[in-house]
Amino acid sequence: MKTILSISAMALTATLALGSAAMAADEYNVSNGLTLTGNPLGLHGIDPVSMFDSIAARPGDAVHTSVHDGVDYYFATPAAQRAFDADPAAYLPQFGGFCAFGVYKGKKLDGDVRFADIVDGKLYLFVNAAIFEQYLANSAEVIRGAYETWPDIVSTPIGDL
Repeated sequence: MKTILSISAMALTATLALGSAAMAADEYNVSNGLTLTGNPLGLHGIDPVSMFDSIAARPGDAVHTSVHDGVDYYFATPAAQRAFDADPAAYLPQFGGFCAFGVYKGKKLDGDVRFADIVDGKLYLFVNAAIFEQYLANSAEVIRGAYETWPDIVSTPIGDL
């Protein structure tokens, strides 16, 4: 009886953890797998604050983890974590971290921190160098179009787009 209860408890815990991860995957670009907290990992473990205050994106450390909307974010320093905790919206990438050009086209493509732009204090990610070049050729239209498209696809599963 004790074993059956233990198995049932483990199954319930796994279901709840995977359920929150599945919901986050629709609206946030998260890494495969879960962190030790049971949440998906945002920005592939890159410190979002570093995107604004350093020349290159810095990898975060799980020792400095903050949770926002069911997604874990790692930070390189305690100071970066405190800055994020004070105002997450100031550091989170737009469109849940998906490629802004992809959102403009109605798709949810992986956003890569190597191809990023900060416009009016907002972080935009792109899937690769070729797409980033297309964005740069007409950035205002891409950003405007992505903001128009995002409400229609924000909760749509990636496979349905």
